[in-house]
Amino acid sequence: MLRNLMEKVSSKYKIGRPRVVVGVPSGITEVEERAVEESVMHAGAREVYLIEEPMAAAIGSGLDVAEPSGNIIVDIGGGTTEVAVISLGGIVVSNSIRIAGDELDEDIVNYIKKAYNVAIGDTIAEEIKKEVGCALPLMTEKTMEIKGRDLSTGLPKNIVITSSEIQIAMQESISDIIDVIKLTLEKTPPELASDIMEKGIILAGGGALIENLDKLVSEKTGMPVFIAEEPLQSVVKGTGKTLEDLEKLKSVLVNSRKRR
Repeated sequence: MLRNLMEKVSSKYKIGRPRVVVGVPSGITEVEERAVEESVMHAGAREVYLIEEPMAAAIGSGLDVAEPSGNIIVDIGGGTTEVAVISLGGIVVSNSIRIAGDELDEDIVNYIKKAYNVAIGDTIAEEIKKEVGCALPLMTEKTMEIKGRDLSTGLPKNIVITSSEIQIAMQESISDIIDVIKLTLEKTPPELASDIMEKGIILAGGGALIENLDKLVSEKTGMPVFIAEEPLQSVVKGTGKTLEDLEKLKSVLVNSRKRR
């Protein structure tokens, strides 16, 4: 897949073998690092650079990661939630858990099954999360009609679910995400904690779009919370910006490897 993608890009823009920046989870091991590098090099890259996804999300969210003061980014993706405190172009403290968008979808699937004896797929669960999902009760309750399979009869069945139900379905996983944010804050050096208290927490990734999640995180941490301008695109935008200005942002890279 990588080879086909790079061949198409190289052919379209007539650039030969490209330089590639790859987003990787924070805390990647040397073995995993080499595996990513080798895969991309074998796919036809000329140079491979690795950037930790929270760092990419911070850059894509418009944070000045090179400044000496502290910033904290929470990237709630599909498979993992990554929290990182960034200063002077490096990650000072980070934590990661395998609870994020996919797990929230699974929570909704399980709730619908238990509450209504109806089976739904992950795609429907994701639509529910986007349409009526919330982390705190809404001023006006939202409802959504969905179709699933009645587990008693095996026949299709329509049901109407509410935003308050989905809040209940997701609350345990969201609580786990907030716990890892608090854990990261507890480990943050005091000189950076004051900066973070002033500037607040930045939420990125698709999970940042869950309604009232920013308010809940603020309520639980006592800090201001802001959603990145384009949370779904933060990592991609940050990776692109890094590639565009490699010399200036070289300090944020996990590694650099060149093939002449």
